[in-house]
Amino acid sequence: MSANRSIFIGTDSGATTSKVGGVWEDGATISTKLLQRPTNAHQGQAAVIGGWIEAITSFLSQNSLSWDQVKGVGLAIPGPFQSYGVMDRSANLPPSFAGWNVHAAYSSALAEKSGRAIPLTVGNDGKFGGVAEAHQARGKGKGSVLLLAPGSGLGSAYIDYNGLPLDGDTLAGMETAHMPAPLHLLNMKPFSCGCGRDWGCIEAYTTISGLPQLLAEMLPKHPGHHLATSPATPKEKALALRGLAQKGDALAIEIFDFQAKAMGLHVANLAMALDPQFVVIGGGLMDPESTTPEFRERYLRIIRESAAPYLWPAQRAAMNLVPATLGDLSQAIGAALVALHHSRP
Repeated sequence: MSANRSIFIGTDSGATTSKVGGVWEDGATISTKLLQRPTNAHQGQAAVIGGWIEAITSFLSQNSLSWDQVKGVGLAIPGPFQSYGVMDRSANLPPSFAGWNVHAAYSSALAEKSGRAIPLTVGNDGKFGGVAEAHQARGKGKGSVLLLAPGSGLGSAYIDYNGLPLDGDTLAGMETAHMPAPLHLLNMKPFSCGCGRDWGCIEAYTTISGLPQLLAEMLPKHPGHHLATSPATPKEKALALRGLAQKGDALAIEIFDFQAKAMGLHVANLAMALDPQFVVIGGGLMDPESTTPEFRERYLRIIRESAAPYLWPAQRAAMNLVPATLGDLSQAIGAALVALHHSRP
């Protein structure tokens, strides 16, 4: 009976919403129903913690579970970190959150709610999302997994054969979004990036954050396009491109084809160092609710074709490039899986 089974909970804290997921002690997902609540970061740290506790309580109730069954919790939260469980300045959270010992605060709240200490694991949200997608992609296999998830920025994770992410000595490992793009192959100038680097971060060529700059570069080649005279802001124009591409708009298709090529070159570059068996592509472009099968297939095909010439022959034969499958639940499920792993002797 489910009432007697141990469970592990994952909290995924984003800038605007926080999500909850969970797994059984064998790693199976408890529910694929998305449960999310406002993060309420503008109300301060206590409000954020309170929201996480309330969301877990709702998740347990919806699945006929109890706090007594919770044997571990994982927290997926954006970096960077000053040290383990201590936040640094995040681009998407209030400045006051820098220096917040979120591990200590959340551990205390979990203990108060449950009446006992519950082990808590804290890590980067993108890396924990990679844990969940790796779990899905390789099944019972042991191959390593590279996750690249273009959204507002470029989430990246490398998952080893144990199912855990590469963190690095300062917890900044796999920040591949800010590696330089191969501009000589893309025939493109260096774009600015929010991180402050000026060498042309790959994030600026593969994600939403770079779309306004790509649009400015490519729009002059389409002088009759309605976006050329639109009064919309550059951001509004950029956000319209995904819908236009799925309607066959030539400019939008050209931009997303470019992004797919840039992503393919990035995959090849990372394969030199990581040699993964699986490459999982996530993010909004792979969301079945937001994109058509034709759009997703074209995007993945161009990634494969762009990466292939730069892979070693054995990699071309062995590497599997697949779409992500967990969507918005990936980071919460990944956090729960890491909590499960750390509970084992």
